[in-house]
Amino acid sequence: MKIAPSILSADFARLGQEAAAMQDAGADWLHLDVMDGDFVPNITFGPPVITSLRPYTSITFDAHLMIRQPHKYIEQTIAAGADIVTFHLEADSPVRETIAQIRAGGVRAGISVSPDTPASAVFDYLELVDMVLVMTVYPGFGGQKFMPEMLPKISGIRERAAQLNLKLDIQVDGGITKDTIAECAVAGANVFVAGSALFGKQDYAAAVAEMRAAAEF
Repeated sequence: MKIAPSILSADFARLGQEAAAMQDAGADWLHLDVMDGDFVPNITFGPPVITSLRPYTSITFDAHLMIRQPHKYIEQTIAAGADIVTFHLEADSPVRETIAQIRAGGVRAGISVSPDTPASAVFDYLELVDMVLVMTVYPGFGGQKFMPEMLPKISGIRERAAQLNLKLDIQVDGGITKDTIAECAVAGANVFVAGSALFGKQDYAAAVAEMRAAAEF
């Protein structure tokens, strides 16, 4: 079980210190939400911010590209220090070519599906990627309420991966808290993105430990 705090909920005036603090708190990955204001109705940051964060921590950088044409920014994102690059199936980039582009950069490849996209849409790509990210809210903004109707999608992807004998990471993002993480784990998820449930807490280590304990039930 991996805990991946979303920097979207961090104090942007001190992002480097926040990233380092989450590594010290025992988090496994740092989730970096890159949004372009086109594919999703919000703008966050891009490769320059990832570059500026990299000297502060050696934690795995999990870059989630919520952008219209991810293939145009893969190389920049990898050069900035991303260890995992995930893009949306619904984006305007050729799927197989974009996966190959990520792999050619020497990092792990992920593909994400928004709530309205069925699990079966990613089945043809499971053998090509390291991770599938199931959005459990509509992408674009933090703080949304978890959508339990996404649980069968997680289960469907996990079952298909098992049929193919794949050790696939399944990540969930959106409304993940100590109260929703266990049902995601039961459904088959093993990587959990959480923003407001972790950043801003008095004790980051305690918050991370509480989330991990809930996931491992």
